[in-house]
Amino acid sequence: MKAFLLIALSIGILLAKEATVHIAITGMTCPLCTMTIKKNLKKQTGVTKAKVILNTHTATVTYDDTKVQNKTLLKAIEEVGYKGKVIDK
Repeated sequence: MKAFLLIALSIGILLAKEATVHIAITGMTCPLCTMTIKKNLKKQTGVTKAKVILNTHTATVTYDDTKVQNKTLLKAIEEVGYKGKVIDK
């Protein structure tokens, strides 16, 4: 049984794919905006890193693309009152 679980875990790790996306964000005006967006992005299952920069109005998100999709990240940004658009993958 332990061997089976170890094999299943190993396969899951091999299938997981880390991806990074850059998102343009409109509506940010202060550091609190960046903190709010970052916090909500990091709540999403599969997100490992989120960096939101006020000066450039962008976010860089690193995530497991087997657990979360770009549309989910954009929705997370919208949920806290901002607009996001993927600018590259």
